[in-house]
Amino acid sequence: MRVMAQMGMVMNLDKCIGCHTCSVTCKQAWTNRAGTEYVWFNNVETRPGLGYPRRHEDQEKWRGGWTVDGRGRLRLRAGGRLKKLLTIFSSPVQPEIKDYYEPWTYDYATLVDAPLGDDFPVARPKSLITGEDTKVTWSANWDDNLGGGPEHAPFDPIVERLRAESNEKIKFEFEQTFMFYLPRICEHCLNPSCMASCPSGAIYKRSEDGIVLVDQDRCRGWRQCITGCPYKKIYFNHKSGKAEKCTFCYPRIEVGLPTVCSETCVGRLRYLGLFLYDADAVTAAASVPEQELYEAQMDLLLDPNDPEVLREARAQGIPEDWLDAAQRSPVYALAKKYRVALPLHPEYRTMPMVWYVPPLSPVVDLLTEQGHDAESTATLFGAIEALRIPIEYLAELFTAGDTEVVDGVLRKLAAMRAYLRDITLGRDPDDSIPASVGMSGEELYEMYRLMAIAKYEERYVIPKAHVEQAHDLEEMGCSLDYDEGPGMYDSGPLGEASGRPAPVAVETFHALRQRQTSDEATTEESLRGRVNLLNWDGNGRPDGLFPKRRS
Repeated sequence: MRVMAQMGMVMNLDKCIGCHTCSVTCKQAWTNRAGTEYVWFNNVETRPGLGYPRRHEDQEKWRGGWTVDGRGRLRLRAGGRLKKLLTIFSSPVQPEIKDYYEPWTYDYATLVDAPLGDDFPVARPKSLITGEDTKVTWSANWDDNLGGGPEHAPFDPIVERLRAESNEKIKFEFEQTFMFYLPRICEHCLNPSCMASCPSGAIYKRSEDGIVLVDQDRCRGWRQCITGCPYKKIYFNHKSGKAEKCTFCYPRIEVGLPTVCSETCVGRLRYLGLFLYDADAVTAAASVPEQELYEAQMDLLLDPNDPEVLREARAQGIPEDWLDAAQRSPVYALAKKYRVALPLHPEYRTMPMVWYVPPLSPVVDLLTEQGHDAESTATLFGAIEALRIPIEYLAELFTAGDTEVVDGVLRKLAAMRAYLRDITLGRDPDDSIPASVGMSGEELYEMYRLMAIAKYEERYVIPKAHVEQAHDLEEMGCSLDYDEGPGMYDSGPLGEASGRPAPVAVETFHALRQRQTSDEATTEESLRGRVNLLNWDGNGRPDGLFPKRRS
């Protein structure tokens, strides 16, 4: 057993109101610059819906994540090293700009500076890629609030799969009462397929806290990571020629602050904390049959109060205050102790570390509209049993199709509502309610405190980085300090570029700068340590273009 620490996040979907504050603040902090106009490290999707990029869950098309071969060994769905070598200069299995959306701004100059006349000036939408007039047809949340809408919902990959398996049994009536928001960030997986897909070795997982980052100095823009990520949470910066992704706001995490999306969340639905896990068991857990993946992932999470786990953790150099944080971790409590938080798409076999508490509100809202007592135990439990289709949808999202797990979670949430209502109204608590879901009254009340009325310091239990780790935590190639990073451009009053179209760079930023600033051929020194064909600007044939012959 090799104990390692992993920062994780839990989101309570019952609390998400779809305001997109998390997306906007993340955008302002990380991707409000040229080259990343279409990039949303955090986005909020309406489910059922197409998601962002469109139909990213269709792995038959996008070939993301892992699969198991006939010998029970993990293999990248997009192919191994040989296939990647053969297709390294052409990676067609990845979303195009139309699958995201063509980012646009408006011609504010025409609107503001138009001379006095009989006609009203119009701020036409202009593409931030080409600078030409464009027609706005899609965006990161185009189907916002349209869950169950006949235009988009039938093309949700999960809905398609459920309808095919049920032979048209599933109708769209359920979606009229079953709509919820799904905020998504990078999953910072224990078994990241993006990292395994990168030919340059630029993607790495930090050993101290498990955060997955992209080394901007090593990234060569092959874009194999975009294909490999089944969640499509890695993006290509078309100006720098580099891949970028959610950083879990690691500069904030290192000083004990929550991520920007968590800090600014209106619904207070996010929890941050530490998991302890057995690193030696990750590959075996990711290789089990699909129906066992959820339990295998749960078995990876170690009890931070177990003396043997603590002894091994200390032997691995995990500091005492980190172990204390792991014992107080809200994400461990929700995912492992109470078992109400579930991983997103465990069937991708990446072992994701962003967890979700599935929504119970659609059930409650339906009962209330029908005139029932929506907080009654018998009524709630009966509704959960009757509304099988929503459970099947949630199971496809969170448990690789295991409806029993989702049913158990919804029953715990329903029991918490009913049990706490009696206490709030001054009645004697009914101990049969927690017993019906395998919990005690004290455990149910503790779960209620964490999910409903937890304070700031209870929702975010983040141990600070240690001074002695400072050198290891230096991210010399991260997106904070390289030329295209946040804060490296003047920002106008209306945001990055403020209506000025951003140029498209086919080459990487370094080659583009060389071409713009020099009339001479690219020097050997400027090509040293870089992928020559990607950075060669076509001007002459420098000595460093090909490796030197050995004598």
